[in-house]
Amino acid sequence: MVAGLSLASTLGRAEEACPAFFLDGDRPRLVNAKLRAQTQPLCFSAFAVLHSGVARTPLYASQHLTRESVAASRSVDRLDAFHDEIRVPEAMRSRIEDYIHSGFDRGHLAPAGDMPTAAAQAESFSLANIVPQDRTMNRTIWAAIEESVRRLATERGSLYVITGPAFTGTDIPSIKGRVLVPTLIFKAIYDPRRREGGAYLAPNKPDGDWRPVSLAELSEVAGLDPFPGLPPEVKARAMILPEPRAYSRDEGRTRDDSIEAWVRRSLHRFARYLWRVLMRAIF
Repeated sequence: MVAGLSLASTLGRAEEACPAFFLDGDRPRLVNAKLRAQTQPLCFSAFAVLHSGVARTPLYASQHLTRESVAASRSVDRLDAFHDEIRVPEAMRSRIEDYIHSGFDRGHLAPAGDMPTAAAQAESFSLANIVPQDRTMNRTIWAAIEESVRRLATERGSLYVITGPAFTGTDIPSIKGRVLVPTLIFKAIYDPRRREGGAYLAPNKPDGDWRPVSLAELSEVAGLDPFPGLPPEVKARAMILPEPRAYSRDEGRTRDDSIEAWVRRSLHRFARYLWRVLMRAIF
């Protein structure tokens, strides 16, 4: 674990508690005390994060996915508008320029594809919700994991989801000496109806690997207990997770190549361009 994470005191807590995004209103517990330095909780309209001023990344993003919220997210077009998070003190936050020519994607913890409204999606592009992510991993296996969880939420009706980075080992790389690069990324899931949970754990590398772990094992690896109120026996037993490679965002979709469809797509691309210009002007 990064030695620097033991430095400095914890910042003041956010005014909002946003309990709806946490199982029984309980925030994840930082098992590793080194992670507690310079942390700041932030609430957004569809998720919550705990931001680290040492890593200059979030330590987790928490969501409550429902069948209804996933259905709503399917109708929201993605409009990229990454922006600095002004609620985080300037010295403790990452900046847009940190990622330029870094070789890493700006990887969402709470995915843009999970956001049920355009406003929530715009919030998801806050850098307080972003970690440096291997480009291949982000666009292949991790995208498939995100989609598999959305489909599982649709099937089950309700899931609590905690997504975060893990900084393991003694030599943690960074971007420009400022933004720590995770060695692993996890997505923990709990189904309150079936009372079962587990987590996807994937190296932040391009090899497309992942493995299922119990919530107890995840706590040991990541230094974070995603659902602290659960009984030990539930944490120790890993649920069967969907194989992400079986899912595709484009599954079942067909392309309309008519002139009318081409015009619609062209207008849509132009609208996306105008939206990006507007968002960049705002943020």
